[in-house]
Amino acid sequence: MTTAPGFHDEPASAGDPTGGQHLHPHLREATLRSEQVYRGSFLDVRCDEVRLPDGATATREYIVHPGAVMVVPLLDDGRLVVERQWRYPLARAMLEFPAGKLDAGEPPLACAIRELAEETGYVAAEWARAGILHNAISYSNEGIEVWFARGLMLGERRLDAGEFLDVAIASIDELDTLARDGQLTDAKTLVGLLWLQNWRAGRWPLEWRPAAAASPSPDNARMQAPARSHSAQRP
Repeated sequence: MTTAPGFHDEPASAGDPTGGQHLHPHLREATLRSEQVYRGSFLDVRCDEVRLPDGATATREYIVHPGAVMVVPLLDDGRLVVERQWRYPLARAMLEFPAGKLDAGEPPLACAIRELAEETGYVAAEWARAGILHNAISYSNEGIEVWFARGLMLGERRLDAGEFLDVAIASIDELDTLARDGQLTDAKTLVGLLWLQNWRAGRWPLEWRPAAAASPSPDNARMQAPARSHSAQRP
Protein backbone atom coordinates (compact mmCIF):
# COMPACT_ATOMS: atom_id res chain seq x y z
CA MET A 1 0.00 0.00 0.00
CA THR A 2 1.32 3.45 -0.95
CA THR A 3 1.24 6.06 1.76
CA ALA A 4 0.98 9.79 1.27
CA PRO A 5 3.95 11.98 2.28
CA GLY A 6 3.65 12.98 5.90
CA PHE A 7 5.03 15.39 8.45
CA HIS A 8 8.03 13.17 9.14
CA ASP A 9 9.65 13.47 5.71
CA GLU A 10 13.38 14.13 5.92
CA PRO A 11 13.96 17.86 6.56
CA ALA A 12 16.60 19.92 4.80
CA SER A 13 19.86 19.94 6.73
CA ALA A 14 21.27 23.19 8.10
CA GLY A 15 24.26 22.87 5.77
CA ASP A 16 22.23 22.27 2.61
CA PRO A 17 23.03 25.17 0.23
CA THR A 18 19.86 24.49 -1.78
CA GLY A 19 17.61 24.97 1.24
CA GLY A 20 16.09 21.54 0.63
CA GLN A 21 15.04 22.23 -2.97
CA HIS A 22 15.83 18.61 -3.82
CA LEU A 23 13.10 17.48 -1.44
CA HIS A 24 9.47 17.07 -2.60
CA PRO A 25 10.25 17.45 -6.34
CA HIS A 26 6.63 16.61 -7.17
CA LEU A 27 5.63 19.98 -5.67
CA ARG A 28 8.38 22.17 -7.09
CA GLU A 29 7.63 25.14 -9.36
CA ALA A 30 10.34 26.04 -11.90
CA THR A 31 11.01 29.70 -12.73
CA LEU A 32 10.62 30.47 -16.45
CA ARG A 33 10.81 34.28 -16.35
CA SER A 34 11.35 36.86 -13.61
CA GLU A 35 10.51 40.57 -13.82
CA GLN A 36 11.00 43.37 -11.30
CA VAL A 37 7.77 45.38 -11.47
CA TYR A 38 8.48 47.88 -8.69
CA ARG A 39 11.50 49.02 -6.74
CA GLY A 40 11.12 51.49 -3.87
CA SER A 41 13.41 52.49 -1.05
CA PHE A 42 12.42 49.28 0.73
CA LEU A 43 10.17 47.05 -1.37
CA ASP A 44 11.36 44.99 -4.34
CA VAL A 45 8.29 43.53 -6.08
CA ARG A 46 8.65 40.73 -8.61
CA CYS A 47 6.30 39.02 -11.04
CA ASP A 48 7.53 35.63 -12.22
CA GLU A 49 6.21 33.07 -14.65
CA VAL A 50 6.56 29.51 -13.36
CA ARG A 51 6.00 26.01 -14.62
CA LEU A 52 3.72 24.00 -12.33
CA PRO A 53 4.26 20.33 -11.49
CA ASP A 54 1.66 19.30 -14.09
CA GLY A 55 3.38 21.30 -16.87
CA ALA A 56 0.97 24.24 -16.87
CA THR A 57 2.21 27.79 -16.30
CA ALA A 58 1.18 30.40 -13.74
CA THR A 59 2.32 33.78 -12.41
CA ARG A 60 3.73 34.44 -8.95
CA GLU A 61 3.80 37.96 -7.49
CA TYR A 62 6.02 38.38 -4.45
CA ILE A 63 8.32 40.69 -2.49
CA VAL A 64 12.07 40.17 -2.17
CA HIS A 65 13.15 41.06 1.36
CA PRO A 66 16.67 41.52 2.80
CA GLY A 67 15.84 39.59 5.97
CA ALA A 68 15.35 40.71 9.55
CA VAL A 69 15.87 39.82 13.18
CA MET A 70 13.63 39.84 16.24
CA VAL A 71 14.88 39.93 19.83
CA VAL A 72 13.15 38.41 22.86
CA PRO A 73 14.73 40.44 25.69
CA LEU A 74 14.61 38.75 29.12
CA LEU A 75 14.97 40.77 32.29
CA ASP A 76 16.47 39.15 35.39
CA ASP A 77 13.04 39.03 37.07
CA GLY A 78 11.56 37.05 34.16
CA ARG A 79 9.67 39.91 32.57
CA LEU A 80 10.16 40.96 28.96
CA VAL A 81 10.99 44.16 27.12
CA VAL A 82 8.41 44.99 24.44
CA GLU A 83 7.65 47.90 22.15
CA ARG A 84 4.59 49.62 20.82
CA GLN A 85 4.81 51.41 17.47
CA TRP A 86 2.52 52.62 14.73
CA ARG A 87 2.11 50.27 11.78
CA TYR A 88 0.79 52.36 8.93
CA PRO A 89 -0.76 49.57 6.77
CA LEU A 90 -2.92 48.52 9.72
CA ALA A 91 -3.53 52.10 10.93
CA ARG A 92 -2.90 51.10 14.53
CA ALA A 93 -0.18 50.83 17.16
CA MET A 94 1.10 47.28 17.55
CA LEU A 95 2.71 45.55 20.51
CA GLU A 96 5.89 43.74 19.45
CA PHE A 97 9.26 42.41 20.48
CA PRO A 98 12.14 44.60 19.21
CA ALA A 99 13.04 43.88 15.60
CA GLY A 100 14.67 45.35 12.53
CA LYS A 101 15.77 44.50 9.02
CA LEU A 102 19.29 43.52 8.10
CA ASP A 103 21.59 46.10 6.58
CA ALA A 104 23.52 44.95 3.51
CA GLY A 105 26.15 42.40 4.56
CA GLU A 106 25.23 42.63 8.25
CA PRO A 107 25.41 39.41 10.32
CA PRO A 108 22.08 38.64 12.03
CA LEU A 109 23.51 38.72 15.56
CA ALA A 110 25.18 42.08 14.93
CA CYS A 111 21.81 43.35 13.72
CA ALA A 112 20.08 41.97 16.82
CA ILE A 113 22.60 43.65 19.14
CA ARG A 114 22.30 46.93 17.24
CA GLU A 115 18.51 46.97 17.10
CA LEU A 116 18.06 46.11 20.77
CA ALA A 117 20.39 48.93 21.83
CA GLU A 118 19.03 51.48 19.36
CA GLU A 119 15.35 50.84 20.06
CA THR A 120 15.32 50.07 23.78
CA GLY A 121 18.71 51.17 25.19
CA TYR A 122 19.34 47.67 26.57
CA VAL A 123 22.63 45.80 26.09
CA ALA A 124 22.66 42.03 26.73
CA ALA A 125 25.41 39.94 28.31
CA GLU A 126 24.26 36.70 26.64
CA TRP A 127 22.56 35.78 23.38
CA ALA A 128 20.92 32.65 21.98
CA ARG A 129 19.61 31.97 18.49
CA ALA A 130 16.24 30.22 18.51
CA GLY A 131 15.70 29.83 14.77
CA ILE A 132 14.11 31.52 11.80
CA LEU A 133 10.49 32.22 10.91
CA HIS A 134 8.93 32.94 7.53
CA ASN A 135 6.00 35.24 8.17
CA ALA A 136 4.58 35.80 4.68
CA ILE A 137 5.36 32.65 2.67
CA SER A 138 2.71 33.23 0.00
CA TYR A 139 4.02 36.64 -1.11
CA SER A 140 7.51 37.25 0.31
CA ASN A 141 10.82 35.48 0.88
CA GLU A 142 11.31 37.36 4.15
CA GLY A 143 12.99 35.39 6.91
CA ILE A 144 13.16 36.73 10.47
CA GLU A 145 15.83 35.29 12.76
CA VAL A 146 14.67 34.90 16.36
CA TRP A 147 17.25 35.75 19.04
CA PHE A 148 16.95 35.68 22.83
CA ALA A 149 18.88 38.15 24.99
CA ARG A 150 19.47 38.11 28.75
CA GLY A 151 21.68 39.79 31.33
CA LEU A 152 20.25 43.14 30.25
CA MET A 153 21.73 46.49 31.25
CA LEU A 154 19.86 49.68 30.41
CA GLY A 155 21.62 52.46 28.55
CA GLU A 156 20.58 55.22 26.16
CA ARG A 157 18.30 54.66 23.19
CA ARG A 158 19.45 55.78 19.74
CA LEU A 159 16.35 55.76 17.54
CA ASP A 160 16.69 56.28 13.81
CA ALA A 161 15.46 59.55 12.36
CA GLY A 162 11.71 59.27 11.81
CA GLU A 163 11.38 56.34 14.22
CA PHE A 164 8.86 56.64 17.06
CA LEU A 165 8.08 53.89 19.56
CA ASP A 166 7.31 53.30 23.22
CA VAL A 167 9.22 50.77 25.32
CA ALA A 168 7.39 48.81 28.02
CA ILE A 169 7.87 45.86 30.36
CA ALA A 170 5.45 42.93 30.40
CA SER A 171 5.24 39.52 32.03
CA ILE A 172 4.81 36.36 29.98
CA ASP A 173 1.35 35.91 31.53
CA GLU A 174 0.34 39.42 30.44
CA LEU A 175 1.49 38.76 26.87
CA ASP A 176 -0.22 35.37 26.88
CA THR A 177 -3.49 37.00 27.93
CA LEU A 178 -3.18 39.68 25.25
CA ALA A 179 -2.56 36.98 22.64
CA ARG A 180 -5.54 34.96 23.85
CA ASP A 181 -7.80 38.01 23.71
CA GLY A 182 -6.69 39.00 20.22
CA GLN A 183 -4.93 42.18 21.31
CA LEU A 184 -1.45 40.87 20.47
CA THR A 185 -1.58 39.80 16.83
CA ASP A 186 1.91 40.45 15.44
CA ALA A 187 3.03 37.12 13.93
CA LYS A 188 6.73 37.33 14.82
CA THR A 189 5.96 38.30 18.43
CA LEU A 190 3.56 35.38 18.76
CA VAL A 191 6.28 33.03 17.49
CA GLY A 192 8.74 34.55 19.96
CA LEU A 193 6.22 33.99 22.76
CA LEU A 194 5.78 30.37 21.65
CA TRP A 195 9.54 29.82 21.70
CA LEU A 196 9.79 31.40 25.14
CA GLN A 197 7.06 29.23 26.61
CA ASN A 198 8.58 26.04 25.21
CA TRP A 199 12.07 26.97 26.37
CA ARG A 200 10.87 27.68 29.88
CA ALA A 201 9.03 24.35 29.88
CA GLY A 202 12.25 22.56 28.91
CA ARG A 203 10.93 21.39 25.53
CA TRP A 204 12.92 23.63 23.17
CA PRO A 205 16.63 24.20 23.94
CA LEU A 206 18.61 27.41 23.63
CA GLU A 207 22.40 27.58 23.46
CA TRP A 208 23.60 30.75 25.15
CA ARG A 209 26.83 32.53 24.24
CA PRO A 210 28.53 35.56 25.80
CA ALA A 211 27.89 38.72 23.82
CA ALA A 212 31.57 39.71 23.91
CA ALA A 213 32.61 36.43 22.31
CA ALA A 214 29.76 36.30 19.82
CA SER A 215 29.84 39.69 18.13
CA PRO A 216 31.27 43.20 18.26
CA SER A 217 29.86 45.59 20.85
CA PRO A 218 26.68 47.50 19.93
CA ASP A 219 28.69 50.67 19.38
CA ASN A 220 31.13 48.91 17.07
CA ALA A 221 28.35 47.11 15.25
CA ARG A 222 26.59 50.43 14.77
CA MET A 223 29.75 52.05 13.47
CA GLN A 224 30.39 49.18 11.05
CA ALA A 225 26.84 49.07 9.71
CA PRO A 226 26.01 51.16 6.64
CA ALA A 227 24.07 54.35 7.31
CA ARG A 228 20.33 54.03 6.89
CA SER A 229 17.92 56.62 5.61
CA HIS A 230 14.99 57.81 7.72
CA SER A 231 12.65 56.05 5.29
CA ALA A 232 13.91 52.59 6.25
CA GLN A 233 11.00 50.39 7.29
CA ARG A 234 10.73 47.84 10.05
CA PRO A 235 10.23 44.09 9.33
